Amino acid sequence: MNNYNPPYKISSKILKLSTQIIEELTKLQFTDAQKVNSINTMLRKKNRIKTLAGTLEIEGNFLGEEKITAIIEGKRVLGTVKELAEVQGAIKAYEKLDEFRYDELDDLLLAHKILMDEILTTAGSFRSVNVKVGEHIAPQANMVNELMINLFSWLKNSDEHMLLKSCIFHYEFEFIHPFSDGNGRIGRLWQSVILNSFNPIFSLLPTESIVRDYQEEYYKAIEDSTELGESTPFIEFMLEMIFKSIQTTLKSDQKSNYKSDQKVLALMKENSKITIYELMEKLSMSESGIKKVIKKLKDENIINRVGSLKSGHWEIKE
Repeated sequence: MNNYNPPYKISSKILKLSTQIIEELTKLQFTDAQKVNSINTMLRKKNRIKTLAGTLEIEGNFLGEEKITAIIEGKRVLGTVKELAEVQGAIKAYEKLDEFRYDELDDLLLAHKILMDEILTTAGSFRSVNVKVGEHIAPQANMVNELMINLFSWLKNSDEHMLLKSCIFHYEFEFIHPFSDGNGRIGRLWQSVILNSFNPIFSLLPTESIVRDYQEEYYKAIEDSTELGESTPFIEFMLEMIFKSIQTTLKSDQKSNYKSDQKVLALMKENSKITIYELMEKLSMSESGIKKVIKKLKDENIINRVGSLKSGHWEIKE
């Protein structure tokens, strides 16, 4: 089984969605780490919280975005011991997303250990019992280690596009169901790890929260793939979710940029002699962020600088 290749077909829908995703990524222009870091800080935080809430809600933890935000900020939150432990584990696991090597089985075991350490005594270890998930009878426990080694060997050596590899791996992982608990959360996390290795923007997309919104379809795609004996339906579904998450981020980023434009403009109206550094301080934005907004407003012929940066003032043309 060393040459194991997961069964799937490249459908016209898969080709279309893959092309659309690449086009949307190009729009975002997040092709290197520097550009990824230029994303609005609040948007990055918001999307990570959405991701955490989404992946936990799929598994029945409904503490939600507000309480997760409070936990991240170090505030006390009401909830069961298990709920709070699940949130803390998810926060810690996603914080290390950039550090995990997508094609190393030991890293996945470490991720499970971090995620489930306060919940499961066997966290970080494969299950030792046979399990049935709904109508699906998972492979026997004594087969899990070999199956996972083969799956990671395929992940490391396959020439398939990373977009597709991430979806195929996610399905095959859920089919094997290697842990006694936490399989759904790890499967979704590891797809993000794989995608992040392809393009860092994926670590900032709230894909898990989109999957949460289509939870029934998520499980149906898994069931349909199992019945068909190949992961094609699941690949199609997950590519749709990825596409939706990129579109959601594009809209949020555009909305955020619009708000920044309006805030800068309002401050200039209040004080025509306001400096770039004063704008940075009042809006908690970087120098490059403020200069980007100013350039945009100038290009749109909304503002003009009269005189020098030291002694001049802003002229509003609206």
